[in-house]
Amino acid sequence: MSAPTGCELVGHWRIIEADIWDRAYLDLCGAAMIVIGTDGRGEIAFGAMQATLDIEYGPTSIAFTWTGFDEMDEVSGEGNAELLDDGSIDIEFEYDSGDEAVFKARRGGFSTAC
Repeated sequence: MSAPTGCELVGHWRIIEADIWDRAYLDLCGAAMIVIGTDGRGEIAFGAMQATLDIEYGPTSIAFTWTGFDEMDEVSGEGNAELLDDGSIDIEFEYDSGDEAVFKARRGGFSTAC
C-alpha cells in the first residue's frame, strides 16, 4: 500500500449521481458518501450498502478493494477514483459478482448511512 502523501482525494465526498441508480436509491439510508482516509482505509455507503475500503494512493487518484454488506448480504469488490478538472471525482465501483457502477462525487460533508 502506498502512502497518501500529496493525494488530493483524501477527505469526505458526497456521491451526487450514479449511472445505474437514481438519487432516491443512492440516499435510501442516508446521504451517499465516500470517505478517503490517510491511513490506507476508507468507507463508502449508498443505498443499503456499507463497506470499508483498503486504499492505494496516487497524486490525483486512488485504487481500492472493498468489503461490506448490501441488504445484510456480504459483498466485496474493487474500484478506483480519479480527480476531474472540475474538482469532482469519478468513481468506478465493481462488485466481485460482476455488477459495475460509475459514481460522481463532490467534496463535502456526509451523514453516516443506516
